[in-house]
Amino acid sequence: MKMIKLPTLDFEQRIKQELEENPALESGKENDPLDEQDNFDDSSDYDDNEYINADDINVDEYLSDDDIPDYRTKSNNYSEDDQQKTIPIAAETSLSQHLINQLYGFRFESEELEIAEFLIGSIDDSGYIRRDLGQIVDDLAFTQNIMVELDVVEQVLKRIQHLDPSGVGARDLQECLSIQLQRKSRTSDQAVALLIIDNHFDLFSKKHYDKLMSKLELTEEQLKSAIAEIERLNPKPGSSFAGQNKNIEQIIPDFIMKIVDGDLDLKLNGRNAPELHVSHSYNEMLKGYKASLDKSKAQHDAVMFIKQKLDAAKWFIDAVQQRQQTLMLTMSAIMAHQKEYFLSGDEKDLKPMILKDIADEINMDVSTVSRVANGKYVDTPYGTKILKSFFSESMTNDQGEEVSTREIKSILKTLVDQEDKKKPITDEQLAIELKNEGYPIARRTVAKYREQLDIPVARLRKQL
Repeated sequence: MKMIKLPTLDFEQRIKQELEENPALESGKENDPLDEQDNFDDSSDYDDNEYINADDINVDEYLSDDDIPDYRTKSNNYSEDDQQKTIPIAAETSLSQHLINQLYGFRFESEELEIAEFLIGSIDDSGYIRRDLGQIVDDLAFTQNIMVELDVVEQVLKRIQHLDPSGVGARDLQECLSIQLQRKSRTSDQAVALLIIDNHFDLFSKKHYDKLMSKLELTEEQLKSAIAEIERLNPKPGSSFAGQNKNIEQIIPDFIMKIVDGDLDLKLNGRNAPELHVSHSYNEMLKGYKASLDKSKAQHDAVMFIKQKLDAAKWFIDAVQQRQQTLMLTMSAIMAHQKEYFLSGDEKDLKPMILKDIADEINMDVSTVSRVANGKYVDTPYGTKILKSFFSESMTNDQGEEVSTREIKSILKTLVDQEDKKKPITDEQLAIELKNEGYPIARRTVAKYREQLDIPVARLRKQL
């Protein structure tokens, strides 16, 4: 079950680990097929009371390093001709280092410089100081032995807020936007934008545009221009530094699906089907011992070790094969259930499908299907999709047909995309629109689907 759960990349690492830990397991094509029945006879053949002259069979000869390829003794386990397997990482400057480098352009007293460095260390990846300055004052006293008043820390923070990128060191979004606007040349639009942010941020954030125009005596065009200035600001000034020095994750599909002559063709990604076999040399070792009439206690222990490794190798190969069969069986059932969708690519053709539907189809437990669907991807003619996306609950439309909730969400998203942004559609109106489309669902359900689609409420979708 653990093998089934692994996605392709993790599965490859598991194969690599097993090959390194078990010398009786080998990869690649096998030149001399083994007699598996001889490999795994019952260990009852070995009796602790049976002994032979130790000179008859030398265990050290069987376990000699002479048969170990040179490349296996190297630390990186690669030939000199192999390409470099590591991914180089560019050494970029972090946000903290970037800010500290700028500190030397200011005149700070020794203690102020320590406070400034401490404050910079408290700035998160987005460029904000989220902690209360009172707590920072306490930390300075306990960890740095710097006794300082709150107003001194605030003065140092104001100087940090003059560093680049603009807006860094802010304690909330309002202060961040205000800092950026204050550093601009201050056109009439920027002046209005600064007035809105500093004095009427709550009205702006809730998009009460009518109240803003009334309070500031602005026309709609003036307000629209001021908002355009605000939208050009960066709400996360530290984001350009966040995430550097990280490798880009790559999605490796576990299945490959194609349309061939109007029908679906499914294959398991070749990286999920490694060529594994039991070591022929270890098998010959075991045969050699079994052919002997007598055995010493030390040699018996060596035989048991070899047999343990052979059994583990056979078990692992069987587990890999069962994994392949379970993956293909489950994905084939999903493909058959969603055949219309895979042929058309239209989400409206997605049928309602839950884990139990597939589990019943292939006579397996729901937990097994869940393990297959979790974190696995399939390469389709319409892009690489995660298997979980094909599962959805059902509801009955006005014609008595069961439809997928994904179909409803797709229509809901289309309605929101096409709405008049000056007068966004409320959840109540969306429920009416969906009912007109043949999907009678309650307003509460509409709100749930809207939140799942990360669509804000109507008031926050309003634009001028």
